[in-house]
Amino acid sequence: MGKFERYLTLWVVLAIITGIGIGRLAGDSIAFLSDLEVAKVNIPVAILVWMMIYPMMVQIDFSSLKHVTQNSKGIGLTLVINWLVKPFSMAFFAWLFLDQIFSAYLNPEDAQQYIAGAIILGAAPCTAMVFVWSYLTKGDANYTLVQVSLNDLILLVLFIPIVRLLLGVTDIEIPYDTLIYSLLIFVVIPLAAGYISNKYLIKKKGLAWFNSVFLAKLKPVSMIALITTLVLLFAFQGQRILDNPFDILLIAVPLTIQTYFIFFITWFIGRYLKLKHNICTPSAMIGASNFFELAVAVAISLFGLNSGASLATVVGILIEVPIMLSLVALANRWRY
Repeated sequence: MGKFERYLTLWVVLAIITGIGIGRLAGDSIAFLSDLEVAKVNIPVAILVWMMIYPMMVQIDFSSLKHVTQNSKGIGLTLVINWLVKPFSMAFFAWLFLDQIFSAYLNPEDAQQYIAGAIILGAAPCTAMVFVWSYLTKGDANYTLVQVSLNDLILLVLFIPIVRLLLGVTDIEIPYDTLIYSLLIFVVIPLAAGYISNKYLIKKKGLAWFNSVFLAKLKPVSMIALITTLVLLFAFQGQRILDNPFDILLIAVPLTIQTYFIFFITWFIGRYLKLKHNICTPSAMIGASNFFELAVAVAISLFGLNSGASLATVVGILIEVPIMLSLVALANRWRY
């Protein structure tokens, strides 16, 4: 696990501090950045998210899908948890805590925004970091690749209907065209570009060069883009956070419970199905973690840089690594 991934929470905290500082110093002089948009998709954020997502998508080898029938129980479990359980349990926990239990501490408008961010986060299962979690728990690498590849294809079909359905349930109106544009810009285009690049570069330069040279040079681009996006986000969110610092803790509660809930329910169903440890573990990990880059981008597109929904997705990044590392330790302790 690289230093950046290992200390992601620290980088997020530093990005929060830096962003808030820039927001306080620059003030209204950076407000024009939030207005640079097409169909409500913010252009600076679109560029940065593209720089984040493309390095992930270029690693996906869709030829691995020919092995999809192998470990069919594990694949079936992953699909059921990711698309029939996870989005709805996230919406439930977010509603239960942010709208009900914490209602005395949050005004209704903020609560609805935070719930929207949680819903977007829950509808986007992990794409890239699951390779790290699988590796750290000695998961089956080929199985992990198959489930991630299949998950990305299903994401193209189900992400919009699920987000639209669940946001509608919370009475939040969303522009349907913006949601479609977001999926095209942040998933379809980088996924297509990644697939074409993968095939072309491996054929021309070889797999060893692709892994050791190309991906190594691409990785810092993704890191810089992620941190820059967070700094930009918090430059606009700074006053909200300074006024309501307790909100971050309140948002983290349902997100944390959701992560452990999805891991445990997947893990114990996998044990019941008699899945091998190296299949059960990545199945549990992909559902527990999130495609937070996509979630941040979509939340910004739908609700704006200074929205509570965007803040909620960033809280997801803040807690992701510590929680997932605790689950890695647990999975290794429970090795069977």
